Parts: sequence; C-alpha cells; structure tokens
Amino acid sequence: MNAPPTLRPITLEDKYSIERGTVFLSAIQALVRLPMLQRSRDARAGLDTAGFVSGYRGSPLGGLDVALARARAHLERHRIRFQPGVNEDLAATAVWGTQQVGLFPGARHDGVFAMWYGKAPGADRSGDVFRHGNAAGAARHGGVLLATGDDPAARSTTVADQTDLLYEALAIPVLAPASVQDVLDLGLHGFALSRFSGCWVALKLVADVAESSAVAAIDPERPAIALPDDFTMPAGGLNIRSP
Repeated sequence: MNAPPTLRPITLEDKYSIERGTVFLSAIQALVRLPMLQRSRDARAGLDTAGFVSGYRGSPLGGLDVALARARAHLERHRIRFQPGVNEDLAATAVWGTQQVGLFPGARHDGVFAMWYGKAPGADRSGDVFRHGNAAGAARHGGVLLATGDDPAARSTTVADQTDLLYEALAIPVLAPASVQDVLDLGLHGFALSRFSGCWVALKLVADVAESSAVAAIDPERPAIALPDDFTMPAGGLNIRSP
C-alpha cells in the first residue's frame, strides 16, 4: 500500500508568498495581502507602481498594524511601504501625499496606491483630510482605499458607530465586504474605482467580518474588473492635477 501523503500546515509565510491558490486567511490577513495583490495586478498590466499603507490601530482592526509589521518583508518585496501613523489624520495626510507623486518631476514610479486604516472615531477626526483629499482626486495609477472598522454594537467604543453617513457627506463611495473573500475582491475593485473616478473609496468592515476567518482564493487575475465604456471623461480627466 502507498503511504498516505504528508500534510504540511500552511504557515504565515505561505499566506503571503503563495501567488495563486486557496489559503485560510483572517480578514486582517486579507487586508495585509490586498496591496500585494494590487501590485501583482499592476505588474501584469505593465505598470511600475508602488504601495503605501498607514493608519492608526483600533478595534475591530486592532491587530492590523501588528500583522502588517510581521509581513513587512513580503510588503517590501512588492514595493509597499508600511508606516504606522502617529494618529489617524496624520496617516491620512501622508496617504494624500502619495497621490501627488506624479505632479512633480523626478517620480520613480507610474503611481503609488495607498491604503489608510482606522476605526470609525478615527475616520471622524480625519474628515477634513478625507474631504480635501477626495476633492483633490486620486492619481490615475495610484488610488486610495480607506479600510474602516465600524462598531455598530458598541463592543469596543463608547458609543455605537458607523461611517456610512460620514462618507456619504464627504462624497466617498463605500464598499461593504461580507466575507474574507470580499475583502480581497472588493478591495481590488475599490482601487480600480478610485483610479477611474478620482474618488477616495471606503472599505467598511463591521466587527463580524473583521474578526472572521475563511478559505479565500488568491489569484492576481481575480476578480475580472471591467471599466465603464459608456462614459466620456471631461477635459483634463477626473484625477488629481496641479494646481
């Protein structure tokens, strides 16, 4: 009889290095993997991009900064810089700066895509930066995703909170993943939406999603994203410009 195959447990190293396959991920690990997938998609499309991640920890995304730090080598291999923020609005200001790279001579990349993270009260205090950054616009080959942890049950905040109305007031579209797979798929859609429309895009994660784990498909070609072909861009486009 043939000996049964030896099964090797999936390690943290595997979760961030496997290029294609199914992997057991937490939602927090999916957020870490998301910018790596975006960079892989850009490389396949012939774009020379880099990534930037900054924010301030807070439940239900309280462990994200630790997970990002542990994956620093993988992020750097994909040319993604992780820089924790002193607070949420300074992190958001740094994210805004990444979209201005192409406005000045000497840019080393075609664009820099950026992800901010924080919980709902952190989004409240960052509203001024969000408003002006969104009005200025995201870069054509950059894009901004705001990973926001909502706590409608007030499990870890002083009052129940949700960011839908805040983002609506700031004219920022909101995507709401319902699973770990959605974190990856909608996150990539969010970057594409941000680049096409010039908007900053929110990725709203409630605690039930942010604290979940599941098997997810890792594939640089998933999902297939179709850009609108029935819209005529105005003169000068919709992305950030100078002045």
